[in-house]
Amino acid sequence: MKNLRILIADDHDLMRRGVKALLQSHAGWEVCAEAHTGREAVSKAEELKPDVVIMDISMPELNGVEAARRIRKAAPNAEVLILSVHYSDQLIREILDAGVRGYMIKSDSDRDLIAAVETLSQHKPFFTPRATEVILSNFSSAASHSEPLELIGDRLTSREREIVQLLAEGKSSKEVASSLCISVKTAETHRANIMRKLQLHTVSELVRYAVRNQIIEP
Repeated sequence: MKNLRILIADDHDLMRRGVKALLQSHAGWEVCAEAHTGREAVSKAEELKPDVVIMDISMPELNGVEAARRIRKAAPNAEVLILSVHYSDQLIREILDAGVRGYMIKSDSDRDLIAAVETLSQHKPFFTPRATEVILSNFSSAASHSEPLELIGDRLTSREREIVQLLAEGKSSKEVASSLCISVKTAETHRANIMRKLQLHTVSELVRYAVRNQIIEP
């Protein structure tokens, strides 16, 4: 039986070390890599093809949902467990759309984390009872509408969601362009499209949008 290889992605050193210590105490499990940013998590997942990725929802440079979406494309056999500080029906919808099948909050117990990794390693979904409640109520609510509700944010492309995060983190169009290896003009075009789609007018409104949707931490 080969070792279960796990990638941990969290920008808080203390949290990452705690999760690592807990996982490594389990026989047959190894932490093959750690990541401090969402972009680093995607890169390491592409390179190492871990079995399970444990990722904080609020990651610098690329948030957990967007990073998970890219990891699932680059390493389709890797299961992703998202850690969040609280439950949100919108967030659960987004992670399901990203192909994530594991979700728990940081206040859940050590046993829940172990159970989550064991379940995901068998390619089965893991959601704590409270998350399951939110999912079921979300689906029953959607079923009661003749047409599914569309969230404004759903109309953003993957690249636009990435730029929302960079702008909300305080980067200028020039810094966004440099970070994504695109021209300043392209970055400004994306920025204008984002503001139009989200019906926002200022960067402070964009920051509030990013905080509300857990793209960045307040």
